[in-house]
Amino acid sequence: MTTEEVRNKIVEIGIVPVVRAASAQQAMHAAEAVRAGGIPIVEITMTVPGAIDVIAHLVKSMGKDVLIGAGTVLDVEAAGACIDAGAEFLVSPGFDLATVQFAKRQSKLIMAGALTPTEVIAAWKAGSDFVKIFPCGTVGGAKYIKALKAPLPQVPMIPTGGVNLNTAADFIQAGATALGIGGELVSADGLKSGNVKIISEAARLYVDIVREARRVAKTDKSD
Repeated sequence: MTTEEVRNKIVEIGIVPVVRAASAQQAMHAAEAVRAGGIPIVEITMTVPGAIDVIAHLVKSMGKDVLIGAGTVLDVEAAGACIDAGAEFLVSPGFDLATVQFAKRQSKLIMAGALTPTEVIAAWKAGSDFVKIFPCGTVGGAKYIKALKAPLPQVPMIPTGGVNLNTAADFIQAGATALGIGGELVSADGLKSGNVKIISEAARLYVDIVREARRVAKTDKSD
């Protein structure tokens, strides 16, 4: 896929499930569960044991239907390994200029992490396709996104941390382009017990919340 196609898919769905799992098998089950719940996107973090192999496996098994990305990508070396495995997008918890520049040279979408206005501006100017606002929940949540968007309306922000079923709509209405959702969607208990249906059910709820929140936000703007 082209960078533009990947960007459009993330914007369209509005949810990036962040998979942190105790094993490669659990990570693959998580990917299957979020797809079953209507979210054709998954971010496999580098903290998952055998993460590169997991990405490669998922790309082969469901890459035609699901956008497979890599998370917690901290440097150029990791970025290269993820891209070689077939990852269509890269996500970092912080901003590393060399990694952003590498992703751009490889024509891969990257979502660099930032928190302060200075960091957000630096990541955006460096070419980050989206800016991941992390850890958003600890610094004000949706109110913080609204505050950042006031002077920086052109920056597409994806808050991660603090996004749950109770706050998701607030984040969208505050101006978030999409939502990064980890344990509040990819339940550790569900993976551990093997009851991944609760992940699929949560995915459906989040899809509905994002759709409705966007409808409300659009209506508010037109009034």
